[in-house]
Amino acid sequence: MGGKRYKMNDTSPEMMERYRAMLLARSPSERIIMAAQMFEDARAIVLASFPPNLSPDERRRRLFARLYGDDVPSTQTPEPLRTKRE
Repeated sequence: MGGKRYKMNDTSPEMMERYRAMLLARSPSERIIMAAQMFEDARAIVLASFPPNLSPDERRRRLFARLYGDDVPSTQTPEPLRTKRE
């Protein structure tokens, strides 16, 4: 990971406001469920990208690195999840 992160935005302000209003029309519990499902979907996509022969520990390390990258300092990363930085 690392380096600059660029944010792509091809959504008009009007559509963004409409989308925001649609989300805010949902209850807080519905929004939490949506967020949890999106996280689970992202997790499944990442796991599917790994070679099939990885050990469970290596899968966990790679998943943590892919999801959190440099957002979690290595000093805050639990030892079993640390990977060698290239």
